[in-house]
Amino acid sequence: MEVSVIGSSSQAKIYRTELAYRDLRLCFGNNDKSQVLSPKPNSLRFESQITRFRKAGLRFTVKAVQAEAVLESKSFARKKPLDRVNLFVGLPLDTVSECNTVNHARAIAAGLKALKLLGVEGVELPVWWGVAENEEMGKYDWSGYLAVAEMVQKAGLKLHVSLCFHASRQPKIPLPKWVMQIGETQSSIFFTDRSGNHYKECLSLAVDDVAVLNGKSPIQVYQDFCKSFKSAFSPFIGSTITGISMGLGPDGELRYPSHDKPAKSGKMTGVGEFQCYDTNMLNRLKQYAEANGNPLWGLGGPHDAPAYDQSPNSTNFFKDHGGSWESPYGDFFLSWYSSELIAHGDRILSLASSVFGDMGVNVYGKVPLEHSWYKTRAHPSELTAGLYNTASRDGYEAVAEMFAKNSCKIILPGMDLSDAQQQQESLSSPELLLAQIRTSCTKHKVGISGQNSASGAPGGFEQIQKNMTGENVLDLFTYQRMGAQFFSPEHFPSFTTFVRSLNQPELHSDDLLPTEEEEEATESVHRSSDPNVHMQAA
Repeated sequence: MEVSVIGSSSQAKIYRTELAYRDLRLCFGNNDKSQVLSPKPNSLRFESQITRFRKAGLRFTVKAVQAEAVLESKSFARKKPLDRVNLFVGLPLDTVSECNTVNHARAIAAGLKALKLLGVEGVELPVWWGVAENEEMGKYDWSGYLAVAEMVQKAGLKLHVSLCFHASRQPKIPLPKWVMQIGETQSSIFFTDRSGNHYKECLSLAVDDVAVLNGKSPIQVYQDFCKSFKSAFSPFIGSTITGISMGLGPDGELRYPSHDKPAKSGKMTGVGEFQCYDTNMLNRLKQYAEANGNPLWGLGGPHDAPAYDQSPNSTNFFKDHGGSWESPYGDFFLSWYSSELIAHGDRILSLASSVFGDMGVNVYGKVPLEHSWYKTRAHPSELTAGLYNTASRDGYEAVAEMFAKNSCKIILPGMDLSDAQQQQESLSSPELLLAQIRTSCTKHKVGISGQNSASGAPGGFEQIQKNMTGENVLDLFTYQRMGAQFFSPEHFPSFTTFVRSLNQPELHSDDLLPTEEEEEATESVHRSSDPNVHMQAA
């Protein structure tokens, strides 16, 4: 059986098997024997239902042993086309395994062809420090990532690479083994909270320029990593590879790991905690306090700040009126805490510009969307994350200025989030926060790229489209993330509709329903659950 996906003017064969009775499936991850709908669990397969794909305008035609799947636009409203936005889709976080092999290779190859047919510009590939330089410092293995780059090039797509200097919890991708070995005896290389808990998924920014990694500083190691990447991928950079994102902290974002302990399901998000208690951060705070004539202020972080899961009013520091954040001490500490973060971002983006500046690619960095408690005066979730933004102070001016200085573009996540979907008790506003950050970017002429959240917010596609319109035009939007859920019948038809609404906004008139014979021979896509395919951003 040969199955093809047909667009209005092109055709891409996405899978071939010599036996007509065998399933078409995109296989992601390990087998799960609890799934009985497919002979091969954890796969995408065709069943006997077509209603979901009818709604998205997908039609399947059977000719002898050949089947053709036709993707047609059915229900797009007539409207003015959006300004051109390059649409990318993130590849699975574990696309390349710790052993430098390509996971889900057959599924990814088929998925790339399907995305190309839909009109998607390219894909985003997470490149992990803990995979490429895992065994020892300076020993790089790019083989798995090079194989993916070749697959993307062959499919006729562009590639955006995210250099990840952090770890991932799910799927589990730790920092390099040799770094973790150093951390066993030098725990101060990691961020530390006031209870002494170490965050081991990225290095503390306070050691950026300290020779803690076998005689080298982290900045030197990151720079060597980038230079090795540049050399290995030079045939692709500037042609297939059009953008490179630099990891700036936890989950790649410019922030402290202030929400290391997320709220339990159904519970309100707390304000987070300041991360300034590792030896090196405390030393820097002490020096800053002494230089400003207040040595007693440099002994530690705020004593009256809440814990991770507490609300702003549970202690005095973040209270809307009369809170310590508005006192001279509060301004002193928050100014120092945020300036350390911005200086760290400057160091990373500066080295990226120096390494890749002559390669014809755009360099990006991601800024977090800490929207909880945004409607309070203190904005505590932003403050603990290191963004000194309050009702009376714009904390994103300095961030945008730093990006502009290094000729880098900002990635803003959460563009599928709306205020209406947030818990009222958290006084959250992702929409107002996005608008504020975009205003600062426009002022400093910083290019903006967007991403959706990992949660799959209700009404997300409509919200993304809303954020693509207006004066602040995006140059790139990356939809997160390819996997079994992405290709499921619950999701993929909606994504197809979304893409075609961007590329082909006019209503098509040739949408024909399958015949009864075709219906009998047509199967819809079913996703079996797979914990190894992950949707969160890198």
